[in-house]
Amino acid sequence: MRKLSRREFIGAAAGLGAALVTGCSKNEAGALESVKPHTSRLDVKNLAVASGKDPAKNTRAAVDALGGMKKLVREGDVVVIKPNIAWNRPPDAAATTNPHVVSELVKMCKEAGASKVMVLEHVIDKPAEALLSFTGIGPAAEAAGAEVRAAQNESDYRTISIPKGKLIKNDTCIKDILKADVFINVPIAKSHSSTKLTLGMKNLMGCIWDRQAWHQSESLDQCIVDYITAIRPDLTVLDANKILLTNGPKGPGNTKNVNQVIAGADPVAVDAYGATLFGLKPGDVGFIKLASELGVGEMDLSKISIKRVG
Repeated sequence: MRKLSRREFIGAAAGLGAALVTGCSKNEAGALESVKPHTSRLDVKNLAVASGKDPAKNTRAAVDALGGMKKLVREGDVVVIKPNIAWNRPPDAAATTNPHVVSELVKMCKEAGASKVMVLEHVIDKPAEALLSFTGIGPAAEAAGAEVRAAQNESDYRTISIPKGKLIKNDTCIKDILKADVFINVPIAKSHSSTKLTLGMKNLMGCIWDRQAWHQSESLDQCIVDYITAIRPDLTVLDANKILLTNGPKGPGNTKNVNQVIAGADPVAVDAYGATLFGLKPGDVGFIKLASELGVGEMDLSKISIKRVG
């Protein structure tokens, strides 16, 4: 491993009380910390779209089109993969990330030399351990060599500062994500009753302790965008092999076989492409528009180099 993790903490800020603003709950998960700034090893101007009927092959092809996992993961790195495993739904319901997408990413990270790969999620439905198995993600990821865990205890989290946030100035994050050398976000593309869609940026709600604080704030979309200014994945891999068109985020609902995996280092560009799969323009989705305005990434796909494979 490198001597310093890209997400090692730098400094300790003052107490929680002074940093709280309207829309952010007081999460008692430790001292307020700053997150170390970082730059992804992948080119943010590139987006890869892999098409085909095999989710694992699509996943590998998309990452390879960006330069391959070895461009991102180095020998000895600790990697955290964060799928959507929130709901007690089988894989074909398109409410959770396809297990073959997750397991292929684990394999690729191990092949690249990762010393440890963790698959983590803050599960909503209970019991958490049974859900990890029922979705298929737990067994698939473990078979590929990952440690799979549901972060269900407040002690699993640390409180972080969000200095660029407009609505929230601090929140929490799973501590293993903060300590990881590489963080890979693996959402599934689906509809959502509150934000129209769940894509990459919204999938990061599974990194925090108190989801209700965001839902009860004046703008869920703004909370999503504020958070990614502090907790930014090195790579987003969007599972669009089968998407959930109605009754999201949990379903059951109407689904569609899109047979695609989209990968990129720019989370806004990935989500912008994801929106088009539902017949929407990127600007139609609140958190995508706000993220673009805040300078998180690029939602104008004409300014992104899209590499299509398959």
